[in-house]
Amino acid sequence: MIEKINDISELSSWDKRDIFSVRILALIEAYGTSYPFALFYAQRFEGKITAILSKLDNDYTLSVAGGYDEEEIAHFLIVTGYSSVLCSSDVNLFSKYDEGIIMQSRKKIEFSLENATVDEYPKLMDLYNFIDYNSQDFKAWYVDISHRIRHGSAKAYTLNKDERVISSGILSSIIEGYAVLSAVRTENEFRGMGYGSMLVSYICNDVNGIVYLMRDEGMNESFYQRIGFEDTGRWRMYR
Repeated sequence: MIEKINDISELSSWDKRDIFSVRILALIEAYGTSYPFALFYAQRFEGKITAILSKLDNDYTLSVAGGYDEEEIAHFLIVTGYSSVLCSSDVNLFSKYDEGIIMQSRKKIEFSLENATVDEYPKLMDLYNFIDYNSQDFKAWYVDISHRIRHGSAKAYTLNKDERVISSGILSSIIEGYAVLSAVRTENEFRGMGYGSMLVSYICNDVNGIVYLMRDEGMNESFYQRIGFEDTGRWRMYR
């Protein structure tokens, strides 16, 4: 049975911390259960939680444990409607999807910032313009990321040189020493000079436990491997 979560304490028995659980738990930590656009669900079998889902607007994240009912989850998503569903590639829900690689790192690598500095509280407008979110409205992005940052479930970073942003990264989900890294970008003219590695290493050192990320197949594998990341699975996005 899949039921709406009305209190965060209902997830106290869920101890899985894969990239999908981290996204879900960080989201409920930031928003709680009182917002109509951020909803959370649990699938239970004989009193045990077998899957958890978050719905932000119409985009779902799904994390599953042993004994989950795949057919019930697919039916639930069809009935409620969805724009996208992010989950492990082990979960087979529908026929249309994209896939990519999950990486993780718990390594803390020594590095030097040399003549650059890190800003842990950058202006979000500057960060939005630097990352260049072509398909996302600034107001919606700003409201969401600033809310997460205020509640400690996200953090933004920029690497600056001569008062100019040259690299950026966001921990878009943070919970209990786990984090999800996203929006990593280095200005074209500064690529291949070690600045991106500096910033990502700095970010990883700022996290007590594991840092996860998702990347597309064949993209940036050697970059992340050099700074301690390894492939650990595959993500799947149903649309």
